[in-house]
Amino acid sequence: MRGVWLENQTIILRDDLPLPELKTGEALIRLRQAGICGTDLQLLKGYYPFTGIPGHEFVGEVVQAPEAAHLIGKRVVGEINIGCGQCALCHSGLSKHCRQRSVLGIKNHNGAFADYLSLPVANLHVVPDHLPDEKAVFAEPVAAAARILEQVNIDPGNSVLVIGAGRLGLLIAQVVNTTQCQLRVVARHDKQKQILKQFGVTAIDDHQLPSSEADIVIEASGSPSGLQSAIKAVKPTGTIVLKSTHTGETGFNFSRKVVDEINIIGSRCGAFEPALKLFADNQIDPTPLISHQFSLNQSLQAFEAASRPGSLKVILHPAT
Repeated sequence: MRGVWLENQTIILRDDLPLPELKTGEALIRLRQAGICGTDLQLLKGYYPFTGIPGHEFVGEVVQAPEAAHLIGKRVVGEINIGCGQCALCHSGLSKHCRQRSVLGIKNHNGAFADYLSLPVANLHVVPDHLPDEKAVFAEPVAAAARILEQVNIDPGNSVLVIGAGRLGLLIAQVVNTTQCQLRVVARHDKQKQILKQFGVTAIDDHQLPSSEADIVIEASGSPSGLQSAIKAVKPTGTIVLKSTHTGETGFNFSRKVVDEINIIGSRCGAFEPALKLFADNQIDPTPLISHQFSLNQSLQAFEAASRPGSLKVILHPAT
């Protein structure tokens, strides 16, 4: 099959990749669409030493499922963490934090930037018939955005600041805006500001960053400097939610955290049910984020486009 191969921080397009070999409980999925995200780009920079097929945002069609024949022909999206199923963390419902876990397209499991991929049936969610692929492909990052609402109680009276208006930051803005809080988003590019206006969200520039004012700051800039901005903006006893993953070290003033009693919450993957419900209820529409679409045959051009400043969601379609 054809797919993107990542090795030594370099990607190539290959047409000699073997089909995934299914393990017990897994399904074989034919790709319909996949999205390039910030983590994929960070893998190219050495965020994690992964060798294989990247990609974890996808919608596909089940073509084989030996233990779940009812799924054959169904469109699905999939949770990306695959726990060992045996450890204490897995048994306590924390399989996404399993120390032996594999992660689709990130750690020890080939991902979605290929004609076919595999995942455990337990990770799959059937896409409702009314939900188009163009929205379903956003299920994973919308689930990551909705994870914030599982971790932090956001009320209409809260002042909330999102730092970063890239791929994930714009989705976070849509999801958080459903709480009717007092939301502002730091945005640098005109396209980002236009989309935020379309969402009914206030955009501010870097120089308008508040000082010790926001109840909740969500850092989604993908840059080490974003954390420093978050520390500046959050009020004493406020909460910082960290969404960025990036290479390199990040400095942090722990004295400020102690003196001002700042809460810091790491936030990663979320459950898919809340994300699919947001789609079903028409509360969010991620499609304005799609800036480019490419065939899998054009994967190298797709990654180049995704790497440009201000680029938003780049979608890959199956090879033809």
